[in-house]
Amino acid sequence: QVQLVESGGGLVQAGGSLRLSCAASGRTSSRYAMGWFRQAPGKEREFVAAISWSGGNTAYADSVKGRFTISRDNAKNTLYLQMNSLKPDDTAVYYCAAAPVFVPGTLPREYEYDYWGQGTQVTVSS
Repeated sequence: QVQLVESGGGLVQAGGSLRLSCAASGRTSSRYAMGWFRQAPGKEREFVAAISWSGGNTAYADSVKGRFTISRDNAKNTLYLQMNSLKPDDTAVYYCAAAPVFVPGTLPREYEYDYWGQGTQVTVSS
């Protein structure tokens, strides 16, 4: 079992920046790819970004490419999402998730994420 706790959300003006963190605890000795997802009111959950266990591979939704950066520090069991040039459309609850992997460079499909955090609210005002 892995427990995930997000932090760093808040209220920011359009054009501003936030850095989300996700602290993992529990069975962190296993290899996990990590991802960020978000869900806005009345909308389906959507993929934001993912990073392989090794950190060598990343993927981003088209809507955040060039503005968001995913990273991880395996020594600290922490995942990050640096969000710059924020837009009102980025307003959502942001969730981190973990997927066990066998190959360090693997980026999982959404259904392969087994563990999810409780989420942190990000609100971008216009």
